[in-house]
Amino acid sequence: MTMHVHNIVDGARTGAPTIERRNPARPAEVVAVSPASSAADVDAAVGAAEKAQPGWAALTPVARGAVLLDAADLLRQRQPQIAADLVREEGKTRAEAMGEVRRAIDVLRFFGAAGWRSTGETLPSVVPHTSVHTRSEPLGVVGLITPWNFPIAIPAWKMAPALVSGNAVVIKPAELTPLSVDHLATALHDAGLPAGVLNVVHGEGAVAGEALAAHSDVAALSFTGSTAVGRHLHDVVSARRARVQLEMGGKNAYLVLDDADVDHAAATVAAGAFGLTGQACTATSRVYVTPGIRDAFVERLRSHAAAARAGDGLDDGTTMGPVVSQAQLDKDLAAIEGAVAAGHDGGSIADPDGLLLQPVVFSDVSHDSPLARDEVFGPVVAVVDVADYEVGLARVNDSSYGLTAGVCTRDLGTAHDFAARARVGVVKVNRPTTGLDLNVPFGGIRDSSSNTFREQGARAVDFYTWSKSVYVGHDV
Repeated sequence: MTMHVHNIVDGARTGAPTIERRNPARPAEVVAVSPASSAADVDAAVGAAEKAQPGWAALTPVARGAVLLDAADLLRQRQPQIAADLVREEGKTRAEAMGEVRRAIDVLRFFGAAGWRSTGETLPSVVPHTSVHTRSEPLGVVGLITPWNFPIAIPAWKMAPALVSGNAVVIKPAELTPLSVDHLATALHDAGLPAGVLNVVHGEGAVAGEALAAHSDVAALSFTGSTAVGRHLHDVVSARRARVQLEMGGKNAYLVLDDADVDHAAATVAAGAFGLTGQACTATSRVYVTPGIRDAFVERLRSHAAAARAGDGLDDGTTMGPVVSQAQLDKDLAAIEGAVAAGHDGGSIADPDGLLLQPVVFSDVSHDSPLARDEVFGPVVAVVDVADYEVGLARVNDSSYGLTAGVCTRDLGTAHDFAARARVGVVKVNRPTTGLDLNVPFGGIRDSSSNTFREQGARAVDFYTWSKSVYVGHDV
């Protein structure tokens, strides 16, 4: 069934749906149609947010949090249908989609409960008979631009801290995944979110996203997506001295050492590389392996690749969904063809069946090869030989990106040394580079992030608030 998705502006559904989104597993099936919004549509959404924000901010944090908690309950009731729609529009497996919807539920609960903990600091003053405290104030209207690869979880972890802090939101979701954000916004409005506090504007990034970033009444913009787009948006937002938060690409490395358990190491890398079809900014895409474990590790990792069952995420037996689009598949195939042309050993490479791509493990890859340097965003792994730990650590750090990195070792001292010296925002020891706890700060450095404010966890609200210091004299 084709779903017609509209913009949500001031509580009303607006905009004529014109952009088709087809099921990547079944390209003949139109899953959803959404509007191609203009700058005028964005302006209307920002105006509605401006009008609604003061009333929303006037509520207590507990009252704002209660809306998020009620919305979480509604998502839980609707989870199977939302997950099925997520599979159809994005291509995840059913298990991955159910897990992502669960993540959105938990995020709303985490920040909904934070309304009870919202407080500033009380500090001593050098002036007698004077008390000092701080207040966290909302910024006003914030803009969100979110990607297709986590179409409900990322909008939730941006929306929730913004809303509980008293801001109004305008979100521009990815064109490929309009349904998931519509489900999230519907749950929030059904839970009692006032009209205009959350506005959804669909459309192309170059039009609607650009207008949102450039709008003079948008106090802050949080973006997740490619590094190239993020850099451009940074310039647009910074030029008008607004606040900007960017989470961008990654070329995430894993270092596998001789003392690692080879079966565990291969399973760990495979989970980070092939889960979610490799379409995660935290996915493992380059692996540095020391000589004593190298051959056994490559053999086992290729066994995991061969065991993957690419297919429709709603079918039993599917362990890996399709690539999200033909454009993304073309990028994946270009990387694979380039690696083959360079003489890298890819083992047995299967031709894609439609948008279904079997994972590929390349060995004998040079550290300077494009396959080891450039983001692919697919189930393609480059294995690079290194002489020892120090060389491997240097190779891990030698990247323009700095999001996640991991090490497989049984030596506690090595693990702690890697955690201290790896130049990334998230370190994993004997765990996949993918998978994040929602109560823990998340973000990267260098080309992976603006490296200003972290997302997720209690510190996520920092981006959406400003601090005010209040001095009270009580001797009058």
